[in-house]
Amino acid sequence: MHKNSTNQRLTIAIAGASGFIGRWFIDTFKHKFNIIAISRRELVEEENSSVEWRQADLYSIGNTISAIAGADFAIYLVHSMMPSTRLNQGSFEDTDLILADNFSRACEINDIKQILYVGGILPNDTNDLSPHLRSRLEVEQTLGSRSTPLTAIRAGIIVGPGGSSFTIIEKLVRRLPIMGCPEWTLSKTQPISLRNMLEIMYFCMGNPTVYNEVLEVGGAEVLTYKKMMQITAEVMGKKRRIFAMPVFPVWLSTFWVSKFTDSSRTFISPLVESLKHEMIADSHPILKELNLDYLSFEDSVRDALNNKASIPQLPKKIKDSAQEIKERNTVRSVQRLANPLGKSATWVGKRYTHWLPNFFQSFIQVNTDEEENCTFHVLGIESPILKLNFIKDRSHKDRQLFYISGGLLDKRADMGWLEFREVLGGKYVLAAIHDFVPKLPWYVYVSTQAVVHLWVMNSFNKYLKKMKPRAEDLANIETARASKKRKIKK
Repeated sequence: MHKNSTNQRLTIAIAGASGFIGRWFIDTFKHKFNIIAISRRELVEEENSSVEWRQADLYSIGNTISAIAGADFAIYLVHSMMPSTRLNQGSFEDTDLILADNFSRACEINDIKQILYVGGILPNDTNDLSPHLRSRLEVEQTLGSRSTPLTAIRAGIIVGPGGSSFTIIEKLVRRLPIMGCPEWTLSKTQPISLRNMLEIMYFCMGNPTVYNEVLEVGGAEVLTYKKMMQITAEVMGKKRRIFAMPVFPVWLSTFWVSKFTDSSRTFISPLVESLKHEMIADSHPILKELNLDYLSFEDSVRDALNNKASIPQLPKKIKDSAQEIKERNTVRSVQRLANPLGKSATWVGKRYTHWLPNFFQSFIQVNTDEEENCTFHVLGIESPILKLNFIKDRSHKDRQLFYISGGLLDKRADMGWLEFREVLGGKYVLAAIHDFVPKLPWYVYVSTQAVVHLWVMNSFNKYLKKMKPRAEDLANIETARASKKRKIKK
């Protein structure tokens, strides 16, 4: 059997283990696998358990490498729509890229045999995707860009106890006797039960026939969101009048759904924007081997409602230390930079230090020593405003790493770091600051230094966009990108 050719139990590392699918996968299969469950918070482990909870900051490559050490296979269930620092400058799409790239690198270093990724069904036309679905595709491409085989499972709404998408539907039905719904509720989708989803995941784990394959999965029925709400109301025994309204802007849909489901607008907005697409599974032939008995949507809803009390609970959290509580004023800023010339992250990083003084007309100066450490000075002030130490042994041509090690604007010389890294085969370079702790009072920082940083990075991006390659260089750039990016099979 492909699960294990010996009597030794396989070990699976799960990133995003504390989420909906992660919890249920652990609860269902903890007696079949040894599981390394990765969490951002430190959790108290149960005694004599086959589940080992490891704390890790997945924005750190080093942390990610350590977190999955010892695993045979890996499951990736991470989504960064919710910020993890007090100030998060940048889109969830760009932070998702960094997290996926870290995980891909860590899996390659740890010789992981397979990455299993759960994303969303994509429409046939991928040229006009919503930010949420485009991000899911970019994550898929990034996870599959190195030597570790990737199995990507694209699913529609997964209906089960604790699932965020179904919880939204349930709360709307429970709280609103009359619903004038936006036009997106007439879009078609193909929901699948949690039970069937877990069966498919188990089938894929360690199965070489699905390595480097994309599997789109859905249940037995294709339904509109309006129909799903009507069926949910019937199962709940609620009489509801649900009708579609032709004029209902996205911002109002976001507010409406957020208000009546107690959900953050940051979380709801990308999801609502995605619902304009029809998401129907293009079933992969290999799934016929499973011969699954797909639950109907009605039975899936009934199962989800009847088992709400049995949602797997997480281990207890270890309380933050006084020092951790004290340093919550952290900043993450991730900016996607154009790379029309197909240059390396090394080139982009060095170009930035040359461009910055010119941009500020020498008001800000950058000094770089023989070890490529950098200090940033404001004209007339001897002490640097920032100091960057170049980390040579952890930097490569496609990723440059600097520790933020002091300066007048830095409160903690032992925390933050700056990086430039290529993503998506070098199509873009991400410039990212992580865990920076400003010395300025928080509200002063937010309205001054943070605003200036964003303005500077946007200006640098415009500068890069203006760099047009020569016609004879275009073919070479595309060839170089293709060699960096191994595309998984459709």
